[in-house]
Amino acid sequence: MKKILICSHWMEIGGAERALLGLLYSIDYSKYQVDLYLCRHTGEFMSLLPKEVNLLPEDKKAASIAIPAKDALKKGCWDIVIGRILGKIKTSQYLKKHKETQNCVAVEYSNKYTYKRVAPINPEVTYDLLISFLEPHYIAVNKAKAKKKVAWMHTDYSFVSMDTKEAYNIWNQYDKIAAISKDCWIAFAKKFPQLENKLFLMNNILHPELIRQQATEFEVDKEMPKGDEIRILSMGRYCYAKNFDNVPDICRRIREKGFNIKWYLIGYGGDEALILDKIKECQMEKYVIMLGKKANPYPYIKSCDIYVQPSRYEGNSVTVHEAQMLGKPVVITKYPTSASQLEDGVDGVIVPVDNVGCAEGITKLLSNPAYLEELKENCRLNDYSNCTEVEKLYRFMED
Repeated sequence: MKKILICSHWMEIGGAERALLGLLYSIDYSKYQVDLYLCRHTGEFMSLLPKEVNLLPEDKKAASIAIPAKDALKKGCWDIVIGRILGKIKTSQYLKKHKETQNCVAVEYSNKYTYKRVAPINPEVTYDLLISFLEPHYIAVNKAKAKKKVAWMHTDYSFVSMDTKEAYNIWNQYDKIAAISKDCWIAFAKKFPQLENKLFLMNNILHPELIRQQATEFEVDKEMPKGDEIRILSMGRYCYAKNFDNVPDICRRIREKGFNIKWYLIGYGGDEALILDKIKECQMEKYVIMLGKKANPYPYIKSCDIYVQPSRYEGNSVTVHEAQMLGKPVVITKYPTSASQLEDGVDGVIVPVDNVGCAEGITKLLSNPAYLEELKENCRLNDYSNCTEVEKLYRFMED
């Protein structure tokens, strides 16, 4: 039986984590033994791991890489804290030298100067395939033995500031790099042209039975009352990429056109205070409702009238496909990878990313109930699971 090791950071709520669940549920466990290594055994999705997966023990040092430094010190991981401090110093030097203000390189340097302290992963085993599904990619490739190694690339690299020399050194240690959309492939290849021969397309895998079953687990009428309002839903981390800070203004513009909408936001993150300020500024307190973090978002998707992803940029939004899988009309903004998400006018609509254009696009859709029903029907007819994508990994092991 072939042995696969999959490495990731944790199982907290997020699109990439849901895509990891999709991958885990699609593997044929009669032919493949799967070990899962998580830096931290935390997150709302831990209970959803398939029973066939062998969860490896948590390593104290790996679990301390992304927690508050004081907590890492309490666990006795002073060497991890020193590595993180060194990473911050190197980050500051890089940003100053290159006259950049973005701090995207911070995680990269932190991982570089901490991974050496982490214990080897199952050192007595040489795996047939190693998959580093999420950062830190340093750990998987340096701490486990495998015949073949694949790293997942989840984001649009045209929006990511990084030390490309350092990033190249780690990506180049993998035999293959999985890009979750063609647009992600193109952006990555522009930044790392010498690595393009390692790229292959690997669409996010979703588990339709699990999603549909979870969508019926409870009712959400108290949080999303069913009344005269049109219920719009958006999901994602409260961060710059998701563009939720502009939702209050977009909502206000749609309501000014005479449409009785309420816009619900599910998520969490550092921009929560900013979004609340924008809600107050636009006087949308009654109409833009922040529902917070939800371990099971599917009953909320099932109950909404329209799903909107108003992002500034995306890799390949898992929630868009989940909404389509549940038969919802979907609106996304024209971020660089949007064309890979849906077929505009067939199973969703792409609107401009600016507030005026976005509001006009949603208003136009709301004005045409027949078109909304057509979008719903097209979504019901499509298969968004991508379950056969796992066969690419099987073929790679056999080559």
